[in-house]
Amino acid sequence: MNVYSKFETELAVRPDDIDFFQHVHSTRYLDYVLAARFDQMERCYGMAMGEFVRQGLGWFMTSSTIHYRRPLGLGDRMIVRTWIDQFSENGCRVSFEIDRLPTAKRSCEGHCDYVLVTLATGRSTPLTDEIRQRYAI
Repeated sequence: MNVYSKFETELAVRPDDIDFFQHVHSTRYLDYVLAARFDQMERCYGMAMGEFVRQGLGWFMTSSTIHYRRPLGLGDRMIVRTWIDQFSENGCRVSFEIDRLPTAKRSCEGHCDYVLVTLATGRSTPLTDEIRQRYAI
């Protein structure tokens, strides 16, 4: 079994993240994961999303699973921790945890499956050796 690095990004709940019940709407947690991944792709892996786009490539989410533990509310700060769990021929599974600060209490955890696509066609394409090497840290 491969073990890949975990990276962290600190984010804050914004007023527009709050739903009718005065906590973060469930769909916003995926937004937090996406924001953290964009940050980490550039800062930690050294291959930002813009590089994929320049190569005519993009990542499409094919599925996601979230296990909610505790809600986040207005003014909360969080750590979004993500890591590659596994690679497939044309994609990867990214696992994540979101912990509220400063208590480090788990808000949720889960994973997202992504497939690499050629932007011109929208069809999946195999991962290149460069992508595997840069993201398998």
